[in-house]
Amino acid sequence: MLTLKQIYDDRAKVIAGLQKKHFSGAQEAIDEVLRLDGERKAAQQAKDAAAAQMNQISKSIGALMAQGKREEAEAAKAQTGALKAQIAEYDAKMSEAEQAQTQLLLTIPNVPYDIVPEGAAAEDNLVVKSNVPHHGGDTVGTWVGDVNNDEAKLPHWELAKKYNLIDFDLGVKISGAGFPVYIGQGARLQRALINFFLAEANKAGYTEIMPPTVVNAASGYGTGQLPDKEGQMYHCEVDDLYLIPTAEVPVTNLYRDVILDEAQLPIKNCAYTECFRREAGSYGKDVRGLNRLHEFSKIEIVRIDTPEHSDASHKEMLDHVEGLLQKLELPYRILRLSGGDMSFTAALCYDFEVYSEAQHRWLEVSSTSNFDTYQANRLKCRYRRAEDKKVTLCHTLNGSALALPRIVAALLENNQCEEGIRIPKALQPFFGDDMIR
Repeated sequence: MLTLKQIYDDRAKVIAGLQKKHFSGAQEAIDEVLRLDGERKAAQQAKDAAAAQMNQISKSIGALMAQGKREEAEAAKAQTGALKAQIAEYDAKMSEAEQAQTQLLLTIPNVPYDIVPEGAAAEDNLVVKSNVPHHGGDTVGTWVGDVNNDEAKLPHWELAKKYNLIDFDLGVKISGAGFPVYIGQGARLQRALINFFLAEANKAGYTEIMPPTVVNAASGYGTGQLPDKEGQMYHCEVDDLYLIPTAEVPVTNLYRDVILDEAQLPIKNCAYTECFRREAGSYGKDVRGLNRLHEFSKIEIVRIDTPEHSDASHKEMLDHVEGLLQKLELPYRILRLSGGDMSFTAALCYDFEVYSEAQHRWLEVSSTSNFDTYQANRLKCRYRRAEDKKVTLCHTLNGSALALPRIVAALLENNQCEEGIRIPKALQPFFGDDMIR
């Protein structure tokens, strides 16, 4: 949630940033926030004046009684009663304005950083790095394969059937489309990737968390999934709980209504969870097989940091995710998202994509974001500065490290050969073999 200080300090910059995110009615929304704040301040000032007057009159009542001026004392008492009623009215006006202001702020997205590219959609994202030649950005550790290979490659859904790895029809029978059943070596590959990603996160200094996979509404509001993504979340109406779309929600909410010491930062957590997304409105070839699921496994990395260090934290997270893709020997690229393609809550976001040789397209496998103070303000996640003991908002960051479905799709499609499907060297100790046969 944007802070009032942020809006008052540079209203024009906030509005321009919201327009960069293609937020409709940015100026009107910010003007209304400030109007409601003015209404709240006016009620506060009137309340303070009435309270001061009431205190002054109250002090005179004893003196009037001592002087035998009973009628004047009774009149003073009546006056304080009227002022008390006025104060209650001002309190109600303040509360009403504050609640309306908060509800409006919850619907306003985060302001993107200056380096976020202009643009309305994914086509406007900027490729900043790739290990595949001729795909933009800095080319590093050039991919030894050929993403333009004309050799016929089977898509992962056909490979899954050929090697009995995943049964999509059984998932439909049990739950519906988008809930695959992993079998045998397919299940083992899932477990191997989960353990590999967690082991790498542990080596990078992340503390593993095993959180619940259902959260209350307060948690959804804390990280910004509510009210923005309410229609995309599975809601357990009887208990008013939500299935998590990502471990970001429960792990970041560990620090809701918490004041940390600066010495505790940065906090580095990771978590493996199942994730649940309704993906309402998704259809067509881009959702076939593992491309878009309602339930999937993901390892999330989350950081809580100081404003001064959050940029360095973000870069470390990007390096971590890139290192995973390099160890999995996959062709990848990194994109800085444009304003129109960024999430509601992010101030800066980089997507990692891997290339699918069978589908001839790029598949997103990670979004790694810095939220600045936006989530922290909603969460009331703060820290006490060591220098002056001042309590201020933290920065929050998170990223997928990694989401499994499209990683599995790329591994199957890119590593298929006559003998079977080759397992990358780094993954072999976790899988227990060098090949799916």
